[in-house]
Amino acid sequence: MNARNFNKLMTEQIEGLEGKPKLLLHCCCAPCSSTCLKRLKDYFDITALFYNPNIEDGEYLRRKDELIRLLQTTGWGKILDCDHEKDKFYSAIKGLEREPEGGKRCEVCFNLRLEKTAQIAKENRFDYFTTTLTLSPLKNATLLNEIGEGLEKKYGVKWLYSDFKKGNGYLESINLSKEYNLYRQNYCGCVYSVQKS
Repeated sequence: MNARNFNKLMTEQIEGLEGKPKLLLHCCCAPCSSTCLKRLKDYFDITALFYNPNIEDGEYLRRKDELIRLLQTTGWGKILDCDHEKDKFYSAIKGLEREPEGGKRCEVCFNLRLEKTAQIAKENRFDYFTTTLTLSPLKNATLLNEIGEGLEKKYGVKWLYSDFKKGNGYLESINLSKEYNLYRQNYCGCVYSVQKS
């Protein structure tokens, strides 16, 4: 079975757009967001959602501040902040603490963050939602897109397919991080990924 080309699917969705629809973009950090925002800014009215209950306090605030700074500097979108809700993360992954990076714990975390994004997208009448998480070479784009498809059916908001690492997306994020002097972390954000790095 051939792997689905999510980058091509996104291109097809963009080619079929009328006007400039509202997109809620779940953002994990400024470096990953930079590539995604730059690629989408001409096609969507973008609101960046910083919802990352998996990230610990100091790191959480540092990443959020960098994302706000990037948006203010570039004008590529606006920010929609929400509660940290780190207790929800620890509750959701209870019993999965020893799972390997990229395993079941990460899947639960992806579900948690993307479901909140879909809920907010529905409540605020966004046309589309998606995530920057597919930029990372360490994240499973197929799994993330499958979760998004399921949430589209559940909430009735269109999922924008993506595999932002395609077309040298990750390299582009490194270059944009240098250009905008962005803080670039070397781990996912949860305490378990820190222990593995």
